[in-house]
Amino acid sequence: MKRFKVLQLQPDYNIKQHDFADLAEQIFKALPADRFETTMAFLKGRPAPGQPVSRADHSVYFDFSDGALKGMRLKALWQLYRFCRRERFDVVICNRFKPVNMLLQLNRWLKIPLCIGISHGFGEYDRTYRRRQTQRLIDGHWQFVGVSPAVKQYLLDCKCGFTDANTHAITNAIDTDQAQALQLDKAEARTQLGLAQNVRMVGALGRLVPVKGHTYLIQAFAALKDKYPTAQLAIIGAGREQARLQAEIDRLGLTGRAHLLGFRDNALRYVRAFDIWAMPSLAEGLGLALLEGMSGRLPVIASDVPAMLPLITGAGGEVVKPADVASLTTALDRYLALDDAALHAKGEQAYHYLNQHHDIDVFRQQYLALIESGLAAKEPK
Repeated sequence: MKRFKVLQLQPDYNIKQHDFADLAEQIFKALPADRFETTMAFLKGRPAPGQPVSRADHSVYFDFSDGALKGMRLKALWQLYRFCRRERFDVVICNRFKPVNMLLQLNRWLKIPLCIGISHGFGEYDRTYRRRQTQRLIDGHWQFVGVSPAVKQYLLDCKCGFTDANTHAITNAIDTDQAQALQLDKAEARTQLGLAQNVRMVGALGRLVPVKGHTYLIQAFAALKDKYPTAQLAIIGAGREQARLQAEIDRLGLTGRAHLLGFRDNALRYVRAFDIWAMPSLAEGLGLALLEGMSGRLPVIASDVPAMLPLITGAGGEVVKPADVASLTTALDRYLALDDAALHAKGEQAYHYLNQHHDIDVFRQQYLALIESGLAAKEPK
């Protein structure tokens, strides 16, 4: 039996030691090895000695410079064209805008039977020239995936070749069994993070950049610091906002009560250090960190942005307005006022929702079905 050759194209090397939330790797897990030969290719970066590699049959590192991937990208396009022409792939899966855009241009000549473009968030097609180019290049070889219903709707609303026939929502998922096996218990997680044991701990995970909304979370927590004197706040992540956020913590009198923990490798290990999980983002494509909090059986608070609203309401969590300190304060107050049993029950509700609606097996089955149906449609009648 012929093995179909599948290429997955990534903008950057980003393989993690554990793949519970690495959805590119999870797609390859969906493909039976006796029917598919897989290649993972990265436009930029490569693993250092000892770093993990993809589970694909083959890994390719183009090592393009930043400059080579800007503007016309002619050299990079030529190298990618020669590679794909030589390998004669049956399927190419492109993650994020740049790989999608490059294959849209190249497949006019390559004629790869099935190309799948995955959009992980909003804004990729906001620019008029991008929409015009995309509309000109989309043809019958292409299918598209948004990582949530909201991202799919964004693509459709762009009106540049994305249609209900060629655009799908396959919601991001998480391997809860693997995630739970990695998580430390509460006491050990707090010890390793240097946090106090006998407190109510509000936690957040994400890059320290403005779009993650951490400044509003800090301000909301400050409004409740006297009402709940044993409560604390901790944020795992690093980024350009760290100094400004630390200054805000000091200004609000939260020294010793609010903690910026910096970057932590395999941060999911520490989820159970927290009692409440907050995600006050101003925008998200889906927000895997929200699913990670649910996997730790934590009650969740998240912003009313299109990609997260159905998740947070389905999980029975607290919905807040983006960049709104008052609504964040109210949500935190509701959870901090609960006794341990009631808070635990809210966490169990979130975990049950995660298993019911973001099951990794369903995610894999949906991608396998998309690929199989796409290939079947290309077979000679």
